[in-house]
Amino acid sequence: MHTVWKGAISFGLVHVPVKMFSATEDKDISLRMIHKTCSTPLSYVRKCQTCETEVEWNDIVKGYEYENGRFVIFDKEELDKLSGEANKEIKILDFVDLTEIDPIYFQKTYYLAPNETGANAYNLLLESMRQSGKIGIAKVSIRAKSSLAAIRVIDNCIAMETIFYPDEVRSIQQVPGLPEEIKVNDKELTMAKMLIEQLAAPFDPSKYTDDYRETLMEAIKQKIAGEQVTVAPEQQKTNVIDLMSALQASLEAMKPKEEEPAATTKTTKSRAKKVKESG
Repeated sequence: MHTVWKGAISFGLVHVPVKMFSATEDKDISLRMIHKTCSTPLSYVRKCQTCETEVEWNDIVKGYEYENGRFVIFDKEELDKLSGEANKEIKILDFVDLTEIDPIYFQKTYYLAPNETGANAYNLLLESMRQSGKIGIAKVSIRAKSSLAAIRVIDNCIAMETIFYPDEVRSIQQVPGLPEEIKVNDKELTMAKMLIEQLAAPFDPSKYTDDYRETLMEAIKQKIAGEQVTVAPEQQKTNVIDLMSALQASLEAMKPKEEEPAATTKTTKSRAKKVKESG
């Protein structure tokens, strides 16, 4: 894997030299923008409207527009100093329980490996976090962006999850149309909970696939081979007109996941029938 950052984790006066690697990769299929008339790929040109010339990357700086058409300019070195990226430090501020962090805060995951001289300190931090059950909350600057981060253990690796600052997470109160008071039908609630029980399973990420990516790649292969693109017809939706019927139909469509729980499934359907009849 490609090293994306080098620095150190610090907690108290302890420094752990580490190298950082991206833990995830983007598997989206890249499609170019093409001129429909002649099938030529389109290019993006960085052009200065004043000089009427194309601008090279090394001639580009960043600026903040404080008034219409007026900017204050920063070069890369200034931004690095302001962000603290120059010190290359992941500074742990607190140790907390992972369950205290809502998933809405998580951004991107990185793996941290010990640098050449940091194996002992790395192992110490890893094992002490594993045995304490705590994760570290840290501050870090990567590519001129300051982030909070959660430092935790995955197997025998220290991982870092960048997380949003609280003021970057929008308030739920901004979401329109949310109910002021939750009111549900008791019978429908019982049926819904039974359906959840039927669908409950241990989390196994290997069973989930990107259906769109697979379909798109198959279409690409068909076009390369000069074939007509074929797409499987969409499954017809059941015409269920009320919520109780939809719940009942969902339960009836469920099949036993294994031979052993078959009796449990039969009992669940029986309970569903009684709930419907009592309504």
